[in-house]
Amino acid sequence: MQTENYKNKKIERLRQRLPLYLSSLYLPKEMKTSLKGRYKNDESTAFITVAVNAGDVKLLASMSDANIIRGPRLNNLTFTIEKPGSFIIDYDVPNKDFRFQFMNSIRVGEKPLKLTYNHDHGGHRTVMDGALVLDPANKVSASYIFGTRNVKVKYSYVHGGDSTYEPCYDLGNNVWDFSVSKRLCDDVFKGTYQSWTRDFALEWSRNSKFNGKFKISATVNLAGESKVPKIFAESTWDLDM
Repeated sequence: MQTENYKNKKIERLRQRLPLYLSSLYLPKEMKTSLKGRYKNDESTAFITVAVNAGDVKLLASMSDANIIRGPRLNNLTFTIEKPGSFIIDYDVPNKDFRFQFMNSIRVGEKPLKLTYNHDHGGHRTVMDGALVLDPANKVSASYIFGTRNVKVKYSYVHGGDSTYEPCYDLGNNVWDFSVSKRLCDDVFKGTYQSWTRDFALEWSRNSKFNGKFKISATVNLAGESKVPKIFAESTWDLDM
């Protein structure tokens, strides 16, 4: 009888401690789902991304509509580990391939220099990007693809806080590119000209907390006979869970 009472008391103590034990375990506090629809060249695709905050890092899983509509498949399935401002590691499940990105910031003459190292293992491509912020309105950036002569230097000037002018010089091809953008509330209008390909593009994008994000662009090749623009449209909806 005493043994039975002892067992009952022990079970009762465990029941009382169980909520405290569960609260000490880490459980994700935030989960976000992102649904993206994309239209390009008469083709439409949908992507879904689920992100979970796990302390200082984010865990993400991304897949396209082919994974859902055509049944359980691993096509276009990607897992990502991200620490904002530090690193991003992507793993492509069907191709068993990975891509990683490292970010760092140093001071050069009291100015912040942001460095980004990108490596695509399967594509055998490594890119180093750097951006030196001179002041809130002026920034100089450069990009270099290892093993090539592909070096691009870009200067960015923000006028009045809402207009941005960005000339870019491609050392490998000895050509200039230009872009001009204008922000009006949540809307950004941008025009881009690439002298190497002679492509001229107009873009309209919006980033709104209430209506989501979308981007619409039209590109025309001025060197070609056909002046029919190529249309690209993308819309994103975020849902906090």
